[in-house]
Amino acid sequence: MRIARHTATALAVASATAVLTGGLAGTAVAQASTPCGNSAEACVDLSSNQAWLQDGAAISYGPVPITTGKPGHATPPGWFKVSYKDRHHRSRAYHNAPMPYSVFFNGGIAFHAGSLEEQSHGCIHLSTGAAKTFFNDLQPGDPVEVVP
Repeated sequence: MRIARHTATALAVASATAVLTGGLAGTAVAQASTPCGNSAEACVDLSSNQAWLQDGAAISYGPVPITTGKPGHATPPGWFKVSYKDRHHRSRAYHNAPMPYSVFFNGGIAFHAGSLEEQSHGCIHLSTGAAKTFFNDLQPGDPVEVVP
C-alpha cells in the first residue's frame, strides 16, 4: 500500500517539525486534504504551486513545491492517466534537455525533476527528491488530477 511506503518519512517530518517548533500544539505540520478527488493518485494544484501523492482520501506524500507552464505553455487542468515513465528522458522538442524521472500523464506533459525557480513548457517541475518519489510511486494507468 502506498501509504506504508511514506509513513516513516511523514513521521520523521512531523517529529522534526515538532522539535523545531517546540511541539505540535497549535502547529499545522501536514495538510489534511488536497483539492483533488479521492480517486486521483497524484494531485496538482496550479494556483498554489503544490503537488501531492494520495491513496484514496489519505495523503501519502506532500505537499511539495512545483513550477508549471509559463505563459503560452500553460499546464492544462483536468483528469489524466499516467501513460509511461522514463527515468533518463531527454526532450526531443527542447534541444535534448534532460528531464530525469519523467512520469508522462498528458501527451508530452510530465512530472519530472526540474527548476523550481523557472516555469516550464507545460510540465510539472519537482525537486529531484520529489521527482524520484513520484517516479517510484506512480504507475501507468494511475489517475492524475490537475486543478486550476
